[in-house]
Amino acid sequence: MNNSEVAAAAREVDVVVIGAGQAGLSGAYHLRRAGLEPDRDFVVLDHAPRPGGAWQFRWPSLTYGKVHGMHALPGMELTGADDRRPSSEVIGEYFAEYERAFDLRVHRPVEVSAVREGADGRLLVESSEGTYATRALINATGTWDRPFWPRYPGQESFLGRQLHTANYPGPAEFAGQRVVVVGGGASGTQHLMEIAEVAAETYWVTRRPPVFRDGPFDADRGRAAVAMVEERVRRGLPPQSVVSVTGLPLTDAVRRARETGVLDRLPMFDRITPSGVAWDDGRKVETDVILWATGFRAAIDHLAPLKLREPGGGIRVEGTRAVRDARVHLVGYGPSASTIGANRAGRAAVRAIGRLLDEKDAAADVDEVFTPAAV
Repeated sequence: MNNSEVAAAAREVDVVVIGAGQAGLSGAYHLRRAGLEPDRDFVVLDHAPRPGGAWQFRWPSLTYGKVHGMHALPGMELTGADDRRPSSEVIGEYFAEYERAFDLRVHRPVEVSAVREGADGRLLVESSEGTYATRALINATGTWDRPFWPRYPGQESFLGRQLHTANYPGPAEFAGQRVVVVGGGASGTQHLMEIAEVAAETYWVTRRPPVFRDGPFDADRGRAAVAMVEERVRRGLPPQSVVSVTGLPLTDAVRRARETGVLDRLPMFDRITPSGVAWDDGRKVETDVILWATGFRAAIDHLAPLKLREPGGGIRVEGTRAVRDARVHLVGYGPSASTIGANRAGRAAVRAIGRLLDEKDAAADVDEVFTPAAV
């Protein structure tokens, strides 16, 4: 079918929400509160097989008690959770109950392949269950589907195993092995500390010396960190994670790991050899596994037909609205990529979309009054 035929066959809704993690569910909740009906006025599309957002893919050893800063979804607290259970189970069950409680009717698994310009000012959302013609879009696709793998000379020659945080299985598989963990973020340190308990040897490699944060992460520090990430997004640069500007919390476990040498950091290696990693100064490390805890990038490739990216590589956003297209709102992107930030962004996006739809409806009423036939 050509574009006009696709548009004619599309199902019309006011809002499409892509993604049912924290940000997407927050957006759907606020759409509900604004009086919109799921499957009539809006639809939530999620590619994951079950509720839980990216949490459902977390490694089993990440128990709920190890989760930092999990903020409840709007309208329903998470209570009575067992700290010893895997976070994937606890949060997955919580999200599932949330979807039921507010009757959000999430469609899954649904893959969205592209969002492009449609007819009559609508966007066409092309998905595995068909095409939707929508007046506005809440994009809440997060980052989990785009793990970042750095490239280094000799990487293809390595005879051991390479894996990323995205498919980290927990520490048991590394028993008796020599493991290099790459990455100075929270995931890297968590992986390293638990792997060190079972591995033969561990090595920690980061591009920059890690910055450890002592003392409480109070509201002032939080606002300052979010402001730094937000500034990049305003300039159209790819967002950094909030943790990249806050530093690593100096917990009791981190202190012990530093005292025992587990968190003795090595500078970034220069190349990968068949049996390990090497530096230009002659140092070498023999290893069985390279674990890349090198973060994620925003999963926004499906928005490419709208040409929203700036020369700097990111999408310039004001609040949640894409500067290049007021119909598109990004939640869980950049400064709202935390659980509390995602909640606030969902509410802000729905408010802005409400104003947009009201303006469009008012303009349509004026056009109807002043048609040639009416004059």
